[in-house]
Amino acid sequence: MTDSPTSNFKRLNSNFGSYLTVTAGYWTFTITDGAIRMLVVLYFHLLGYSPFEVAMLFLFYEFFGMVTNLVGGWLGARIGLNLTMHIGMGLQVIALLMLTVPDAWLSVVYVMFAQALSGIAKDLNKMSAKASVKTLTGDGGESRLFKYVAVLTGSKNALKGAGFFIGGLLLQWIGFRGALAVLAGMLLIVLLVTAILLPTGVGKMKSKPKFTQVFSKRPEINWLSAARFFLFGSRDVWFVVGLPVFLSGVLNWSHSQVGGFLALWVIGYGFVQASAPRLVRRSHHGRGPGGGTARGWAFLLALFPVGIALALGQGGDPATVLVIGLILFGIVFALNSAVHSYLILAYSDFDKVSMNVGFYYMANAGGRLTGTVLSGWVYQTQGLEGCLWWSAGFVLIAALLSFRLPEISAERSGKAIV
Repeated sequence: MTDSPTSNFKRLNSNFGSYLTVTAGYWTFTITDGAIRMLVVLYFHLLGYSPFEVAMLFLFYEFFGMVTNLVGGWLGARIGLNLTMHIGMGLQVIALLMLTVPDAWLSVVYVMFAQALSGIAKDLNKMSAKASVKTLTGDGGESRLFKYVAVLTGSKNALKGAGFFIGGLLLQWIGFRGALAVLAGMLLIVLLVTAILLPTGVGKMKSKPKFTQVFSKRPEINWLSAARFFLFGSRDVWFVVGLPVFLSGVLNWSHSQVGGFLALWVIGYGFVQASAPRLVRRSHHGRGPGGGTARGWAFLLALFPVGIALALGQGGDPATVLVIGLILFGIVFALNSAVHSYLILAYSDFDKVSMNVGFYYMANAGGRLTGTVLSGWVYQTQGLEGCLWWSAGFVLIAALLSFRLPEISAERSGKAIV
């Protein structure tokens, strides 16, 4: 017996309301995530940490993000995505408060441990929100899926940029500890509100999946995850440590200037990502992007770190080169990322989406981990130009791996979110 139009309408309204609640919680978490990253980079650079030491502060953040994504998808399938999302929020509150201790307590090991909690929190929250999209958006084929994924991911990145700016601004206004306390209080309030509003059991599988099921048996998901590893490594190898330290230490920009500039970049990146369905779809006649799209945008992306490195090597004005280069790099990178975010859901079966997304974001975190560590080491030994050449190499590897990605079949396109 089929559902009546009235019951379908109520179900869609309920799912859409839950989607908005998940998105609002994800937005707030993302602001704190961007802010804490900027606070740690700028404050510990101010305390005299070398670029490599600053990079090492994020080692556990990225490493435990990998572990969390591997385990988190399986956990979400067992206990529900709303519960894993709230566990992530709670851990982020603890991580923020841990850093409010006196400077004498802020050893490298202590900060790395606090960042480990933050990394676990971030990837639990991200995995839960992304996987929930496929569960909550209802019927509508690839069109609605691509749109909702792009809006969630793009708005998240725009707000992460806002977090960068908020972090730099709060550091300048009320100091390191005051900023952390404000962020922790804001996130705690949102945690309580979303816990009340969200239904229980979102994304929970009827049968308890075995842990071995987190490793994907679908080759397209494995190849996409490998490409994702190198795509995000290509960004973070120069963006995480090298770029903000260069702007602060070489160009003598203030904390608020560095935070504001990187914030505007990420906000713009987010808007492009949210617009990806309109920008990419034109060449697909209504069908979602596939492997060919991922390859084309990756090869195009590789041109920009090469161009920026060559311009800096030829003595171009660093501020002008970086501003223009970052804008162009950000536009193309955002489209690459949006296509990947769509493909992982389109390639996934409905009942395994949380585990596939967790596996995919484990690769994402692995790329960020590699890029973060290299960002500090390469900048310290080879400068910003060296970081850019490493970035170009990583993008080319991602492009080559994308040759193994299939197109989206008409059958799978129509069943993308059923």
